[in-house]
Amino acid sequence: MTPSPLSEAPDSLASLRLALFGSRAEQNHGPWKDLFSSTLFSFQEGLTHQERTELSYQRLRIVNEAIADPRALVTDATALTALHEWVGAADAGTGTIASIHFNLFLGSLLDHDHTDRDLGPYFRMERIGTFLCTEHAHGNDAPQLETTATFDRATGGFVLTTPTRGARKWMPNTSSAGGPKDALVAARLMIDGKDQGVFLFLTPLTDAKGRHLPGVEVELLPQTASSPVDHCATSFHGVRLPLTALLQADHGRLSPDGTFTSTLGSPRRRFLRSIGRVTMGKLCMSASSLGVTRHALAVAVRHGHQRFTSGMTRKQRVPLMAHRSHHGPLIEAMAITYAATLLHRAAVRRWTEAVETERADAERLVAIAKGWITWQARQVMTQCRERCGGHGLVLANGIAGQLAANEGTITAEGDNLVIWIKAAGEMLLGGFTPQPPGEKAPATRALHDPVHLNDLLADLERIRHEQARVRLRARRVGSPMDRWNGASGPALSLVDAHVHWLAAQELLTEATQADGPLAGRLLHDLHRLFVLRYVAAHSGELLAHERLTAEQVRALPDAVEATIAALAPHALILSEAFAVPGELLDDHPMLRTDPPMPLVA
Repeated sequence: MTPSPLSEAPDSLASLRLALFGSRAEQNHGPWKDLFSSTLFSFQEGLTHQERTELSYQRLRIVNEAIADPRALVTDATALTALHEWVGAADAGTGTIASIHFNLFLGSLLDHDHTDRDLGPYFRMERIGTFLCTEHAHGNDAPQLETTATFDRATGGFVLTTPTRGARKWMPNTSSAGGPKDALVAARLMIDGKDQGVFLFLTPLTDAKGRHLPGVEVELLPQTASSPVDHCATSFHGVRLPLTALLQADHGRLSPDGTFTSTLGSPRRRFLRSIGRVTMGKLCMSASSLGVTRHALAVAVRHGHQRFTSGMTRKQRVPLMAHRSHHGPLIEAMAITYAATLLHRAAVRRWTEAVETERADAERLVAIAKGWITWQARQVMTQCRERCGGHGLVLANGIAGQLAANEGTITAEGDNLVIWIKAAGEMLLGGFTPQPPGEKAPATRALHDPVHLNDLLADLERIRHEQARVRLRARRVGSPMDRWNGASGPALSLVDAHVHWLAAQELLTEATQADGPLAGRLLHDLHRLFVLRYVAAHSGELLAHERLTAEQVRALPDAVEATIAALAPHALILSEAFAVPGELLDDHPMLRTDPPMPLVA
């Protein structure tokens, strides 16, 4: 590999970081980088699961102390997702319970009427909030929840009940660990025997000493392979709540005399409005996966430059990164990670700026991005773990534990496959229109043309959209379920092509706007590699539909190889752009070195 010029590195590094983190990086990300790289969050060896759980709650309070204005944090999507980007690499358990407390719990309280409600105990973390929606028998079909909150005219309050064992709230952090807790419980509002839909009810779980209140039954679940959290099954047996427990807004209001009003006629829409904070949760989960992915890559790339192995001649010793078999997969992972980061920035921006008429499309983008980013995190971190060999299995080295915790992220706030199926259905049956084919004949366009590469992604999107629609309209093929099953394969492939096109567009935009020639060239090369990998994997499909020529298909492997070769000398600069603090990297046993690693190869 030809080394990257050291003289160009500082300016190029600044340009790459600007592309990844924006002009307000220091305000949005700086405080969290400093906090989570401090010794307060250093990995502690030899703790039991219970001890790690307790430590996560202790660290949650440290996080809360660092927040000047919890209300401002919760209501600012950019600030809240920035927190999630840095906490996971330091402590996945803290990240999980922080997301529950700040986003799902406090966010839901703030998204409903709350002027008469004292939120101070939650802002000061005198009481920790948790969120109880999913039930043991109702995960993907959450609108069918069985838990009820029955309005009692005699007292003017509610009776919260878990009617069956399948209605137990499944996996919330409701144990006595961490101190006093309250919960938002999703339950059916029953008024005079009529089901008005699922709403949230603020429910005390414990007293001031952390002991569970009468009627609250909590069963600690077996330890999971993901982040160390006190997962429980939780039931309610005639728990009495005041009228003020109901979280109200225009989608549902209940007067003291039992009069119910709503601007939404559909119970399902009332439910979705009640748990609307889950969409913000998808952005938080994506951010968490991005943070641990960038961290894993920074670790793996630095390790690859520090660790020496045999070369191609006798007695020659070279860094692991000198071998294409080692750096090739990491460079490909780098392209994915840059694209995923920029896609997330676009999703946050789109969600934050969306007006009411744009809300549905913005929400679908958030869901699609969450599925893709968290899945790609698994792929990238697995590659990083393997490239670090046995060292990658050591929890203190910051990859294996985060990889396991990411499995929980894939399922949290909507299982990835389920939210992609929903998105696929909307794209087929809604107003989605694929990009039109390019005007020029494929044979006249070059594989190094970035616009042509993005057009190929659009071609795959269009091809799969048509395939799915044809299968869905095949009226002679059995029942509606049979037709949907036949269409679901190409429909999911449509979502996959669409998200690749979106990510590629964001990466290309940043490449064209980059400040400085080296940064621009690196971003263009990352874009080329990102698209070429996907096009190569689906070249048969494009060839069959005459969007690639046979000669272009044959040229694809060489194009991928040449792009990897161009990027390989700059691997350290590309990973340094992730801004993973040196204190955090130096805390990993496999990376401790004296003197510290130089910026370039």
